[in-house]
Formats: sequence, C-alpha cells, structure tokens
Amino acid sequence: MKNFQLLSVLIFLIIYSCNMEDEKISIEKWKNEILETEQNFAKMVLEEGIDKAFLFYAAEDAVLMRNNELVTGKNAIRLYFEDQKLNEEVSLTWEPDFVDVAKSGDLGYTYGEYIFASIDSNGNKVESRGIFHTVWKREKDGAWRFVWD
Repeated sequence: MKNFQLLSVLIFLIIYSCNMEDEKISIEKWKNEILETEQNFAKMVLEEGIDKAFLFYAAEDAVLMRNNELVTGKNAIRLYFEDQKLNEEVSLTWEPDFVDVAKSGDLGYTYGEYIFASIDSNGNKVESRGIFHTVWKREKDGAWRFVWD
C-alpha cells in the first residue's frame, strides 16, 4: 500500500510539473504574440498612417484616452481621427518596455515610451514624449486587438 501511495504521489508530481511547464510555454508564446502585434502596429503607423493603424488594431469596444477624454468604440475612434486631420508631417513612434499576459491567455498589456512629433506653425519640429499603456485582448480568431490605449 505504501508503494502505491508513493507511486501515486510521484505520478501526480510529474503531471503537475508538466502542466506548469506547458503553462510557462503558453505564456511566453502569448507574450511574443503581443510583442509582435505591438511591433506590427508601430510599423503600420509609420507606413500607412496613425489613423489607419489605430483603426486596424482596435477591438470593436476599444477605448482611447486622449486629452483626459475617453473615445469609446471603434466608430468613435474613426470619428476622432477624422477630426484630427493628421498629415505626413506628424509621426508617432513607440517601443514596448514590458509585456505581460494573463494565465488565461485572453488579456495582456504593454507599456513603454512614445514620441509624437509634429511641425508647428513656424515650421519647427515639436516633440511630445510620454509613457503609453495598452491593454490587448485576444479575439475569437486568435488576433490580438487593443481595448485600451
């Protein structure tokens, strides 16, 4: 009987340790997916513009916080960018310093520094630097879309 109990405990520990290793692998995979999505998002901003990239990577229920105001939902985000009238002389760059994801694999977040640059009315380049924080949600199709920026 003692041998059976010992064998049962050993089997349990082996199975448990395998599950923990699988969980670590999944979390690292999801973190890498979010990081890659964030990098593709930043690249699309440079290549196709801020408005197109934000609309592409926004979830339907996404929320932006701009100038201490909330812009709620993808349609409101579209209208917000139409009002901004961004031109080629405006740029936005960023790099995530940190990525994490929930054990469930359905939510994650990033943060880091951004630089927003524009040309003022005198033709001078003006830069605004700050910290961004983005919350990502895995969609049903497996794609990561932001729900908070």
